[in-house]
Amino acid sequence: MTSNGPSDATPTDAAPTDTGAGVPPLIVNGQYIKDLSFEVPGAPGIYGEMTTKEPQISVNVEVQAKAAQETLFEVTLHIVAECKVGEAVAFVCELAYAGLFTIVVPREHLQAMLLIECPRLLFPFARNIIADATRDGAFPPLMLSPVDFAGMYRNKIASLEQAAAGAPQTA
Repeated sequence: MTSNGPSDATPTDAAPTDTGAGVPPLIVNGQYIKDLSFEVPGAPGIYGEMTTKEPQISVNVEVQAKAAQETLFEVTLHIVAECKVGEAVAFVCELAYAGLFTIVVPREHLQAMLLIECPRLLFPFARNIIADATRDGAFPPLMLSPVDFAGMYRNKIASLEQAAAGAPQTA
């Protein structure tokens, strides 16, 4: 699984440094499907092949975030699930599921909120959409395992630090 950091939302973007008294640090303003695609390129023959061969499923999850306004951010989960039976593609399910969040935290916590907490709130809904789409496509429902968004965030930070350490020093 991979994670893409915020494309427009970085710790230097405008975000209040004081949460204020009584203001929740995170508010979910809305959730929505930005894009949903389900394809069965080998239908109807692939259904017969699935009775004799074991399907192989790969899932890729990415997180993107961007600022919409000063404290309003759009976080999008991009999930691609592909099922193969032998060399044939049984199905490809692609989902971009997003949420609008009002986030009022200190700047140093903004990226963690965007790339860990927001996707954690979106994931159960995206998981359900994927399960419904695969079931409605005449396959067993694909129930995605929980995703470690904190681990994805740590890996992203580590790869950025490694890239920065490998970059040539300029005077």
